[in-house]
Amino acid sequence: MTSTTNSPVHHRQLGDQTWQADAVCQSTEYNPVDPEIFFPDPDETAKIATAKALCGQCPVRRTCLDAALEGGDTDGIRGGLTEEERGPLHEKLPSRLDYSRVNATIAGRDVHLTHTERRAVEHAAYRHGVSEQRLAWLLKVTEEHAKKRYREIRRAERNRTLNQPKETALPPAVDGEHPVRDDFGTAA
Repeated sequence: MTSTTNSPVHHRQLGDQTWQADAVCQSTEYNPVDPEIFFPDPDETAKIATAKALCGQCPVRRTCLDAALEGGDTDGIRGGLTEEERGPLHEKLPSRLDYSRVNATIAGRDVHLTHTERRAVEHAAYRHGVSEQRLAWLLKVTEEHAKKRYREIRRAERNRTLNQPKETALPPAVDGEHPVRDDFGTAA
């Protein structure tokens, strides 16, 4: 029987470039790689296929793709995707919501977050009783900004409970039976 272990996701921390040392595209004495292969012209399909094959073997492929997206890198093949393939991902990046990033941030790691993920961190921190000072530290904002965000979240929570529809009660039973509606919607 084969056993599979899922290791925890390790996201690139702010300013971290150490992942590049593990990249397959790094040229070494024993593994010479021409960096030009990752910057082919659109009609150089052989170069594109070779670069993607190298990326397919890379242990830091996901990190490379994240770095390219988060850094706005639109040139060359990064993370196994061409410029054209990364285009839609660049457009969707601000709305990315990866809960593993949210959880890593709540745990105290300096992870690159999108606007949507930052909002999710604020809500998760509020629900878990994280102090305003800790939230400010996690998101690298002022304590005043963290207080403001918590006030907005409290207000939204309060308004949500006020806007909940009240349960409608059945009219009182007459002789143990509730009145029924006829075909015209009037009480019979």
